[in-house]
Amino acid sequence: MTLQSLVGVELPIIQAPMAGVQGSALAVAVSNAGGLGSLPCALLSPDALRKELAAIRAQTVKPFNVNFFCHEPPSPSAEREAAWRATLAPYYEEFGLDVSRIAEGGGRAPFSSEVADVLDEFRPAVVSFHFGLPSAELLARVRTWGSKVFSSATTVDEARWLEARGIDAIIAQGFEAGGHRGMFLSEDLDTQVGTLALVPQIVKAVKTPVIAAGGIADANGVAAALALGAAGVQVGTAYLLCPEVIISAVHRAALKSEAARYTALTNVFTGRPARAIVNRVMREVGPISGAAPAFPLAASAIAPLRAKAESLGSGDFSPLWAGQNASGCKEVPAVQLTRELAADL
Repeated sequence: MTLQSLVGVELPIIQAPMAGVQGSALAVAVSNAGGLGSLPCALLSPDALRKELAAIRAQTVKPFNVNFFCHEPPSPSAEREAAWRATLAPYYEEFGLDVSRIAEGGGRAPFSSEVADVLDEFRPAVVSFHFGLPSAELLARVRTWGSKVFSSATTVDEARWLEARGIDAIIAQGFEAGGHRGMFLSEDLDTQVGTLALVPQIVKAVKTPVIAAGGIADANGVAAALALGAAGVQVGTAYLLCPEVIISAVHRAALKSEAARYTALTNVFTGRPARAIVNRVMREVGPISGAAPAFPLAASAIAPLRAKAESLGSGDFSPLWAGQNASGCKEVPAVQLTRELAADL
């Protein structure tokens, strides 16, 4: 089964949901171009989610995807938070920041019944998840809307786990992909492999349609993924310079520079491994730090450093999310880029 027949799109292309750098504008553009536009929802309150969904529905009648995290919120640890702030203390001093005024909390919330209440009003064509799946009760509720359910797998074991729970498509997230790893059955980064190795293994192991993600940045990459048996592809980094994206000036500059060739998995921004362009805090504190609190609690302590540095024109403390292949980034409208990605089909 192809992505087109599964969800009624014209092109086998999903725009990756990228929390913090995009809203409804990018999703609308990609859906109107014939792909499956995606709205990242992990950072949205129920009211903000409703507003974004209304904006999408006002601008397109095409299918779209809404994406949520499924992490188990951790119990805050005062000891671990104190250790993390102590690790960052030299930077607070450098910038003259008062550590006592820094709020706690992570900002990223998992899928919940409150969110489902909002979605019930809109019933999107696709609801996708990262870090596994929500509870059986919430998943059953999503299915009552007629929505297709997608989720990310980073290993064959995760793909089989998802198939056993009856989802409609598995997003095979290769090691190259930008942003958070979707891994959920293991925290061992040695289990993570590249897209060209992962996709055929998952295709062979399951009967569920497989979407290839990670390192796909142009029409040749799309064609290669489909040749490996993928039903479609998910592309994120290539869209980051499109005008519909709302990344910071320092993030945009990094993507256009030689720095974009150097990425690493890091937990210093959120507490969970995610791929970003290497910067000062990743080099000096991480990229993987044992002091970082559990996801998403690491984010609050680093936020004021990011804000201060960005005000001075620096991305030294910013999560410059990007995959290993930024070669497809273009400052062109998302509609144009989507059609270019499908040019060889």
